[in-house]
Amino acid sequence: MSDDARFLHDEAMSEVQERLQDVNRTFTAPAIVTDFPKIWQELMPDARIVPMAEVLDLDAGDHDLVLHAMSLHWADDPVGQVVQCRRALQPDGLFLSVAFGGATLQELRAALAEAETRVTGGLSPRVAPMAEIREMGGLLQRAGLALPVADSFRKIVTYSNAIALMHDLRAMGEGNALAGRHRAIPPRALFPTAAAIYAESFPAEQNRIQATFEFVFLTGWAPHESQQKPLRPGAATSRLADALSTTEFDEAANPVHDRPDDESPNSK
Repeated sequence: MSDDARFLHDEAMSEVQERLQDVNRTFTAPAIVTDFPKIWQELMPDARIVPMAEVLDLDAGDHDLVLHAMSLHWADDPVGQVVQCRRALQPDGLFLSVAFGGATLQELRAALAEAETRVTGGLSPRVAPMAEIREMGGLLQRAGLALPVADSFRKIVTYSNAIALMHDLRAMGEGNALAGRHRAIPPRALFPTAAAIYAESFPAEQNRIQATFEFVFLTGWAPHESQQKPLRPGAATSRLADALSTTEFDEAANPVHDRPDDESPNSK
């Protein structure tokens, strides 16, 4: 990957670094799962780099931090990826993932779909679908991680045109890798038509176009007895009414009845 094409990784790396600083813990046995080892090794030179694969080269309980870096959105089995990372963590170890989310390239997806409908009368998956934050957040609980948190932010990038955007995606290693993609040579008019639709529908200043990239961050901890746990129902020691300085209303003692239709305030 060229230096010009890695700017999104730099953005993700900066966000990850801030999150690790907020944790305020020194990690002595980190591992990074990624398809981009040269970039992410810069974040933690001493971390063990693990290539993305169906079966990750991780041993159980070996690491106090496992970072899944900009690769989870390409996984055939994202649940399996997070489960394997969870197994590799020591008790109270941290799992942190950054990957592209569902809003990524929403403009390109729409422009290509409309262009293909016009040119061929049909559709094929030209841009790989990416999971929404709610779906990705659910991976943490399914993997058995404690204190799960999922958050995201969007970055708007401008390009001279859609063709320049697609060239940049290829340079980033973010081309269409779907097994079900259309493998025939596309009609010559497809991409120029898509570029024209893109420019008309998603313009930016100075005759450029905008492209959305959504970064989704997942954070969870390997369970440990020292971690905070939710109280059992009924275990509260103070009343919500006292905290809000208000009077508690007993609905059972003072039931509210629906007003009959013919007794509305405006009826005569």
